[in-house]
Amino acid sequence: MIADPMVLITLLIQLGVSAAVSSVLARSLRFRFLLFHEDRDLWEKLEMVFSVGIPIMLGVVVRATVKNFFAADISFEACILLGVIAGRTAGVCGGIFVSIPYLFLHQYMNLPLNVIAGLSAGFLRELAKDREVIWSFSPLFDLSLYRWLRRSIAKSFIDWQTSFFFVILGLQFLRLETRRFFPDYTWALDSNNWLIRGATYISTVMVVAIALKVLNNIRIELKLEEQERLLLQTRMAALQSQINPHFLFNTLNSVASLVRFDPDTAREMILKLSKILRRLLKKADAFDQLREEFEFIDDYLDIEVIRFGPDKLKVVKELDPASLDIMVPAMLIQPLVENSIKHGLSPKISGGTIYLRSRVADSMLVIEVEDDGVGMIEPGSPAGNWNAQQGGTGIGMANVRERLHVLYGDVARIEVESQAGSGTVVRILLPIPQSGDIDAAGISHD
Repeated sequence: MIADPMVLITLLIQLGVSAAVSSVLARSLRFRFLLFHEDRDLWEKLEMVFSVGIPIMLGVVVRATVKNFFAADISFEACILLGVIAGRTAGVCGGIFVSIPYLFLHQYMNLPLNVIAGLSAGFLRELAKDREVIWSFSPLFDLSLYRWLRRSIAKSFIDWQTSFFFVILGLQFLRLETRRFFPDYTWALDSNNWLIRGATYISTVMVVAIALKVLNNIRIELKLEEQERLLLQTRMAALQSQINPHFLFNTLNSVASLVRFDPDTAREMILKLSKILRRLLKKADAFDQLREEFEFIDDYLDIEVIRFGPDKLKVVKELDPASLDIMVPAMLIQPLVENSIKHGLSPKISGGTIYLRSRVADSMLVIEVEDDGVGMIEPGSPAGNWNAQQGGTGIGMANVRERLHVLYGDVARIEVESQAGSGTVVRILLPIPQSGDIDAAGISHD
């Protein structure tokens, strides 16, 4: 029998061990994923068992090999935790897994006790109508016995958190009674002093509650990140839906202008437009490779060349091959090209040339759209006012600026250089994303 002062000290240290192990687990990206997504398959449940079980097994070994360091062994509480957060299968498998060291120590009764603990907590998890009640568990469910009795009688049953509290106490009672009957084959902290024994019951509840609290903080953090990601995704979808109708409206106007006096050319433009529409309908991603963006621009410029004539609209490309595989926001370049044609070259009787350039410089992707058109009315005007100053709506450039701000914050830049009568250069500087910087939703992370 361990001395009573040592039992009390060990119980206090176990609370810290519970918080420390939970915090270490929460640092694992894979464990965070498994914790956040509660609809887990069998293999994911086994992953959780191994993630939690390995440090708990080591704790059992440390308890058995390091003198007077009994606090490292929280396997019983860990089995309850596994059962309540991952279900009966994980609870049972965890009970077996963490009990392996006990078999070598000839403490055989800890194996069935741990399995029963994991299984019981797993059953109780299934009874929870709202899984969030699990994560808000606290041993201080209600300090007023009168209020608790009145609420329980009114509902004709005990609520889930109160049930979990008593289940933990019942499991600890079974454990201590098993140790009383099989002292040579069962390990558990115990005392003949009823106050100390009561402390072991409270400590078991607190160890489980502290672990749930630490893990719940991680879940809340992940939920906030998920909400932020969904908000960005929704905002990007709204901006994307704004750019496509704007582009289609202007293109259809070009087709309409040719229908009466040049139906063959109008038919060719419609075929080109149908190709573009198929591409838009098939692509729902927020990011594309730069080469795909330029392929899209080729289709768009085919329409504009037909409308203007090959002698009045020329296109020159100066593309660095090293830049073409870099991921960029979808439909990023088309509004810039459209502005160059509509507000730079259209007012110019002789037409002109559009220059498309891309390169990598100083770890940044540089994209330039230049025209030798009429330029801006006020040189040096902000990019967001380019269209507005020429009588346009400003949707295209404003959209590009807003999307870059959503995706990159202040890291991305738009620069505009223009001289009246000489043309305009719009330059976009984007950070080059590293592997994993763009998630499945198409949101770039710093």
